[in-house]
Amino acid sequence: MDKKKQRSLNQWLKQQSKLAKRWLMIAVGLGVVSSIFLLAQAALLATILHQLIIEQVDKYELVPYFFGLAAVVAVRALCSWGREIAGYRCGEQIRIYIRQLILDKLRELGPAYIKGKPAGAWATLLLEQVEDMHDFFARYLPQMSLSVLVPFVILIVVFPVNWAAGLIFLITAPLVPMFMALVGMKAADANRKNFKALQRLSGHFYDRLQSMTTIRLFDRTKAETEVMHGASEVFRTRTMDVLKIAFLSSAVLEFFTSISIALTAVYFGFAFIGELNFGDYGAGVTLFAGLFILVLAPEFYQPLRDLGTFYHAKQQAVGAAESIVEFIETDVETVRSGEKQLADNEAITIKASDLEVFSPEGQKLVGPISFELSGSQTTALVGPSGAGKTSLINAILGFLPYQGSLTINGIERSELDLGNWREKISWVGQNPLLLHGSIRDNITLGKLNVNDDVINSALEESFSAEFVNQHGLDYPISDRSGGLSVGQAQRLALARAMVQNGQFWLLDEPTASLDARSERLVMQGLEKQILGKTSLMVTHQLTPLQNVDQILVMQDGQIVQAGTFNQLTSESGLFQTMLDANQALNQANKGNLDA
Repeated sequence: MDKKKQRSLNQWLKQQSKLAKRWLMIAVGLGVVSSIFLLAQAALLATILHQLIIEQVDKYELVPYFFGLAAVVAVRALCSWGREIAGYRCGEQIRIYIRQLILDKLRELGPAYIKGKPAGAWATLLLEQVEDMHDFFARYLPQMSLSVLVPFVILIVVFPVNWAAGLIFLITAPLVPMFMALVGMKAADANRKNFKALQRLSGHFYDRLQSMTTIRLFDRTKAETEVMHGASEVFRTRTMDVLKIAFLSSAVLEFFTSISIALTAVYFGFAFIGELNFGDYGAGVTLFAGLFILVLAPEFYQPLRDLGTFYHAKQQAVGAAESIVEFIETDVETVRSGEKQLADNEAITIKASDLEVFSPEGQKLVGPISFELSGSQTTALVGPSGAGKTSLINAILGFLPYQGSLTINGIERSELDLGNWREKISWVGQNPLLLHGSIRDNITLGKLNVNDDVINSALEESFSAEFVNQHGLDYPISDRSGGLSVGQAQRLALARAMVQNGQFWLLDEPTASLDARSERLVMQGLEKQILGKTSLMVTHQLTPLQNVDQILVMQDGQIVQAGTFNQLTSESGLFQTMLDANQALNQANKGNLDA
């Protein structure tokens, strides 16, 4: 990573810190207050020892000093506790904000962009990489200020007592951050590579975890284990590279700090035996002065040592911020929306004229095409894989940008309030997504105003009641349809669409992967629900399309045929070719079953 990019990422991180400026100031303020009480602690401790050893004062006369020392230690402990709390709140507030930025960007990009990366990579970006920024805001930023303020406060007190000791502090202090920067110069690159390896490992592991059954069926367990081992080994190597830099940095800090404290101790040692006669302003070196400054010596360098420790957190945050900033600043074709809303309970009519659909990156996927989905009619959308059917659906749903005209009830989709438009849609897909929760949660999707009568009615009409009644609405299921068959999950998705009760029904291969009984039940439920409503059905099963009002045939992003079933079968073309292939496949399957 070049220096210009590092500076840019540092600037971005510091800009985020303004969101929690109050907590940051509290953390720094408590650190300064703690340093002031540190001076009192050192003075009390030096006074007690000087009085006991040199003045030979009775220990009982020093009881107030002991109580004062205990009180000062308690106050410092409270300051440290408050500083930790303030730092944590600072990091927490900023992490929440950054996660919200990522979620907003994901929402803006839509599912068409999100599916381009494995779920594990997105989880790493949203959870682990944001979490790795915490110490930068909670510890490093406050420590940057304290590493200047605390030594400055101590120098103000030390110089009037002994200028030689103050000079030692002043000369040796810059060595610590200088060598810290030299050692940690490559830390940002190491952390960036580490995060890239973690993203790949997370995505690979999550995908293989979801595909475990397929991997076992094809006897690929050993091969995939070796691939996982390779990815884990890369992550291990890069993690060790990061730790090498961290340990080397700590060793350098400890070395120079120890040398500086040793110089101070040697100076006072020689001053006590009369070998050195400078630095005390002619008053002579006393035990109080020596103890006072020697107690402060480690504390003078401690903020710099802490900064060195947290410098690793800074480089870790820079490494994490690179992919986060890159994602947030992703330049894609945005999906425009407006504030216009559709009337409730009005039949949906969708009309496209010279419509072109584009990917988030600006690549044309579909078009130009023109068509009309008339109100209260059912339209089937057919075509070979890769024809552009899914892209067209995503455009209608508001997940992909477009050019040309695409109106819903006379209003351009780009002028519609997308939230309001999607409320009018009931969707049933070929792979129903079930949430980790109860059956009730999956049917209502968080809607609080849905009563049990509506749910039970939807379960009856979708033929789901026969298995739901065995377990109850509060029966837990997993996000991978755990505990339910494919057919049962599909019927639950149908019940969910019925509860939504949209004016526009979008059916994407709703009977794919279903057995004959489940397919018959799902289709019975769908035919009853879409009666009198506008619907668009994407399917590869052509024979059941004899009763639909219109069929659109797509190929290579174009609508190559349009008409009713009888019209399309009476002419040669792609539909007739697909129908022949479909019938031949069904006949072959029937023959296999008979055999």
